[in-house]
Parts: sequence; C-alpha cells; structure tokens
Amino acid sequence: MATGRGVRIAGGTARGMPLAEPRGVRLRPTSGLVREAIFNIIADRVEGARVLDLYAGTGALGIEALSRGAAQATFIEGEAACVQAILQSLSRAGFSESATVIRGRLPGAVSKLEPGLFDLVFLDPPYNDEGAEDTLMGVPRLLAPGGMVVYEHGSRYNPPERPAGLQILERRVYGDSAVALYAELEGE
Repeated sequence: MATGRGVRIAGGTARGMPLAEPRGVRLRPTSGLVREAIFNIIADRVEGARVLDLYAGTGALGIEALSRGAAQATFIEGEAACVQAILQSLSRAGFSESATVIRGRLPGAVSKLEPGLFDLVFLDPPYNDEGAEDTLMGVPRLLAPGGMVVYEHGSRYNPPERPAGLQILERRVYGDSAVALYAELEGE
C-alpha cells in the first residue's frame, strides 16, 4: 500500500493524516475541497453519529467522519486492495475499534445490513456506476430516525428527487462533482 500523498484527512483529530492508497485500483476519491464542503454542511450531525460509507474506496468520507467525532463507521467496498487500505488507514488513525469494514459488492451488500442503524450514509459511487441508483433505493431502510444521505455524483447527472422513502433537501455543485443531500420523506 502506498500512503496517500494527495488524500489526507481534512479536519478533526486525524487532520492531515495521509490515507493508504490501494495499488492497482483506479479510484476517484472525494477531493479535499468537496469533503470539507460536505462536512461544513453536515457539521452538527457528525458528533456521535453512526456512519455508513458505501463505495468506500480509500475510506476518506467515513474516516473523516470518525476524525470529526462520529461514534462508529461501517465501510462497504468491493475491491480487496481497497479494503486493506481502509484497514491500514483506520489502524494508523487509531479508529480500528470504532469501525467495521465489509468487503461486498453494491447494491447487494446493502441488504445484509441491519435496518435503522445509521445516522449518516455516504454514497460516492463511480460516476458511471449503473447500480448507484439501486444502491440509493436500498438506503432508506438503513437510516435511523432523522438520518441523512450524502450522495456524491457527477455534476452533469441529475439524481432522483424522491427515491423511495427519501426527499432531496439540496444539491450543490463543485466543478465536475455534485453532492445531493437526502432525508426521510416526511410522513413515511
């Protein structure tokens, strides 16, 4: 594993720590600018939160949440090299005890998770992933009351306004990337 020269934790107790990067796997990690923007938006929701990082890659979003005070993070990633990199980064940051890393393909792996458990769910799929919307459709059952979904996607893509059980709160564009924030649909 290479240590990430470019991907570092942006804030919290592990600020500045480089993340391990898997060799032989092409990733598009969330940029530091977009990660910082996401965590500025959701700042009041992170402390003590139970976090799910789907399409985890380097684990940057989940580890960033732990660094900023999340109580627990679960990572789902399909590539073995990425799983090893996440485990290495968690160990280096001292977060191993508050994290679970699952190797699994999405959207199928979502069905194996316990319902109602997560306060924050991060989705950062490859921008051309055909299963991303199916994964998003499986997320509402995983949310704890008042939970939020943070869905990063290509800025030219229009995410669903109301995927089953969710409503879009806002969408922000950062160059080629965009972030859609979802919450449970009122009355459901």
